[in-house]
Amino acid sequence: MSLLDLPARELLDRFASAEPTPGGGSASALAGALAASLLAMVCALDRTRSGAAAEREQLDAAGKRMREAGERLRRLVDDDSAAYDAVVAAYRLPRTTEEEKAARKGAVSRAMACATEVPRETARTCLEVMRASVEAATHGNPNALSDARTAGALAWAGLLGAVENVRINLGPQPDASTLAELAAVVSEARASVAALGLAIG
Repeated sequence: MSLLDLPARELLDRFASAEPTPGGGSASALAGALAASLLAMVCALDRTRSGAAAEREQLDAAGKRMREAGERLRRLVDDDSAAYDAVVAAYRLPRTTEEEKAARKGAVSRAMACATEVPRETARTCLEVMRASVEAATHGNPNALSDARTAGALAWAGLLGAVENVRINLGPQPDASTLAELAAVVSEARASVAALGLAIG
């Protein structure tokens, strides 16, 4: 069963439990998915800021992207928990013989690569959501401005959480290109936060 098939109260209880999953990575994806859903609503409202046809087209396109991004982020809620569980399972493999040690090492490497890629995808998708939040705030119904800003704040939180998960899974010798990608994602996201007028300290 998908985590998102659970009633909201039970899902929150799962996050609050002593079990390691769902954890921060799944929470990050969930924040992004909620942001995408909010933006899909804002973009679907009949009224736009100016009523111009071009504005309607832009919001329709943004709404379509948010429905697609939302589906990815919903999947990533479960993918992140599964990736962590795979890492735990890999570390628990036997290592008595040289063959077992080699097999365990390969399994751990593959599991850690997946555990790094999942939050990377979450961060990238949350950035897409942040871009759309600016479009919705700029061109959407002025009465829904707070919804667009809330979506941006949720996506920002999801992005930062995902980035932290990537960093910790990279280990003590992180890949320089991945770090550069993360820095670029955070930098662009900060620009969206500023455009939305959100205070980030």
